[in-house]
Amino acid sequence: MTGKALALTQGDPAGIGPEIALRAWLRRREAALPPFALVGSGAFMQGLAARLSLDVPVEVATPQDAASRFDRALPVIETGHEVEAEPGVPSPRWAAGIIAAIDLAVRLTRDGACTAVVTNPIAKHVLYEAGFAHPGHTEYLAALAARPGTPAPHPVMMLWSEDLAVVPVTVHIPLAAVPAALTTELIVETGRIVARDLSARFGIARPRLAIAGLNPHAGEKGALGSEDEAIIAPAIATLRAEGLEAGGPYPADTMFHARARRGYDAALCMYHDQALIPIKALAFDEAVNVTLGLPFIRTSPDHGTAFDIAGKGVAREDSLCAALRLAGRLAAASR
Repeated sequence: MTGKALALTQGDPAGIGPEIALRAWLRRREAALPPFALVGSGAFMQGLAARLSLDVPVEVATPQDAASRFDRALPVIETGHEVEAEPGVPSPRWAAGIIAAIDLAVRLTRDGACTAVVTNPIAKHVLYEAGFAHPGHTEYLAALAARPGTPAPHPVMMLWSEDLAVVPVTVHIPLAAVPAALTTELIVETGRIVARDLSARFGIARPRLAIAGLNPHAGEKGALGSEDEAIIAPAIATLRAEGLEAGGPYPADTMFHARARRGYDAALCMYHDQALIPIKALAFDEAVNVTLGLPFIRTSPDHGTAFDIAGKGVAREDSLCAALRLAGRLAAASR
């Protein structure tokens, strides 16, 4: 195996991230995975493999030789932080190592030593206890992407599967706060980023965007709410005036059946659950979180740390495998 590896962060060591990384390596041939290197602690990964009775040899690697080691062992690029986490028992004690893995994975990818960043799940509340100052994983990646003297890029979360791609325009805010947070400018900026990255990274020459309404029946001409006509429709008009193929606002309850999905490449939804419920219903184990708008490729499995099942040998690696495959595909396309 030659070439470069993906940089896979260890994630919260008390969660299922390290375990599914081991299981993904075991399925590397069957799942047609590109070479990846885990950024974290080799000793911890060796101990976890033994604890779970997984026949995964672990080798400490450099970014330069990680891909060549991948076929015979799981290569680990060390952060220098010791880890002795107990599965299912999160602790802010490991926060510095979690953050260091993210930092190193991004640096290696930006420097060209690795091809893309794939992140295993973290628990924000654990990092907050250790003084982490960012709202979440994605916002921290955006901050790392900023060049000195320039603002951080605007990251856009897309949940992707072979059957459906969705983008929540507002993300982790209370439902009651959505109408006030939703602006024409935010929808336009999100649509531009989605269209640009679908073209540049996914190879879709003319991306088709379907834009959901906020209210039932997309507001029913104002009878069920004014936001669809006052905020969303002007954003669609702006995107169309810029030459983008954008349609809507569509009633969300008719956007996600099979025939409707054939009419667009990505659905822009107005709030978190409007986007995530349909894709998790269609592709719960295969959906991938892709961050658009960054100067590097970042994918992630579409689930959290799952502390309740960590270390029990029941965690599924399907979403991580899909995230690794997609990162490899996007990296190959960018080359």
